[in-house]
Amino acid sequence: MKFILIDRISELESGRRIVAHKALSLAEEYLGDHFPAFPVLPGVLQLEAMVQASAWIVREALDFAPSLVLLKEARNITYKSFLAPGQVLTIESNCKELTAEQSVFTAGGSVDGREIVKGKLTLRHLNLADSNPHLAEIDDKIRTHMRALFDLTWVRRPVGVAVG
Repeated sequence: MKFILIDRISELESGRRIVAHKALSLAEEYLGDHFPAFPVLPGVLQLEAMVQASAWIVREALDFAPSLVLLKEARNITYKSFLAPGQVLTIESNCKELTAEQSVFTAGGSVDGREIVKGKLTLRHLNLADSNPHLAEIDDKIRTHMRALFDLTWVRRPVGVAVG
């Protein structure tokens, strides 16, 4: 099962930095199990939200060339608080290194300016066709899907227009 954990991108500096948001709703099914009397976004999904935000930097900077952008390594992940339904996790990720094959980020998530999670991420970039040329069509479908999702998520504004 794949969760889409980025609802909106409010800032994007190509190849350098992103600010993205995840609004947590009580309607999200996994909250029934985590934890029924104290529903909070699981830490692994907080980490995944930072990975997904960072992956948008890679996709945009590399013009969606890699169909897959995957977590290779997570280091120094620190959880400081909980994210409860009704709250919005604001993720900021800064790119420290970006090549065609991999990227390195420092990322963090906060709620109303209060730090919730932070860490260092290394992402791997690849295409399925790299290991099997017959999978090139699937790569194309993934790229098309990710471009459409990016267009829905990235709220582009002219320079100087405030985010409300």
